Amino acid sequence: MKKFFMFLAVAGIFTLTAQYATAQAPAAAAATEDTTAAVAAPQATALDNTAQKEVPIHQQLKTKFIEGGPGFMASIILSLILGLAIAIERIIYLNLATTNTEKLLKKIEESLAKGGVEAAKEVCRTTKGPVASIFFQGLSRMDEGIEVVEKSVVSYGSVQMSQMENGLSWIQLFITLAPMLGFLGTVIGMVQAFDAIQAAGDISPNVVAGGIKVALITTIAGLIVAIILQLFYNYIVSKVDSLVVSMEDASISLIDILVKAKK
Repeated sequence: MKKFFMFLAVAGIFTLTAQYATAQAPAAAAATEDTTAAVAAPQATALDNTAQKEVPIHQQLKTKFIEGGPGFMASIILSLILGLAIAIERIIYLNLATTNTEKLLKKIEESLAKGGVEAAKEVCRTTKGPVASIFFQGLSRMDEGIEVVEKSVVSYGSVQMSQMENGLSWIQLFITLAPMLGFLGTVIGMVQAFDAIQAAGDISPNVVAGGIKVALITTIAGLIVAIILQLFYNYIVSKVDSLVVSMEDASISLIDILVKAKK
């Protein structure tokens, strides 16, 4: 249910963004014409030319979005929005899953000494994070022996690791999909450029340059999206690896504590 609402929110953001870009399309074209006229006007002062040449970055992005073609550019932006939504959700989840294992192990050891297994389980029950969940599963099998506890910790650790890696395959999909959409838009744009040359019956530099520029915009956009998502993906993977190492080390320490408590 949480993922469903997240998807609806992302879809709403994308719809509003697309409507805003479409509504601003005439303004972007007008800004481009004003800039060209300012450069061409010989009687304008240097200060006026500089002021008219300066186009806001968001205006430039809208212009490039329109030049690249709304269809492919919208698909690439959608890949970016969905990829970022999943990446941010994973980062929040992993940060909330981070636990001070040393402090937790100390509390469990003290609880075992004072109140036994039930007190230690209560400590794990009131502590958030995958490490506490793994410890709780292990302590629940304490009456079956240390070997069973160890197997339970290992098995449930694999489940927790799978939950932490949830969604990474989708980020990989968008990392791969964005450049492919960009390349597809480039190929189609090149075909359209050659169609224009064929229709004109002459190789005009203006026709060729304009068509190639529009075609390459989608490739640039796709590569930028892939780079951004790749950075987030690598950070998430490194975070997961760090948590897994912490869980394994903490699990070994828990077994040692339980062995000592048995004696």
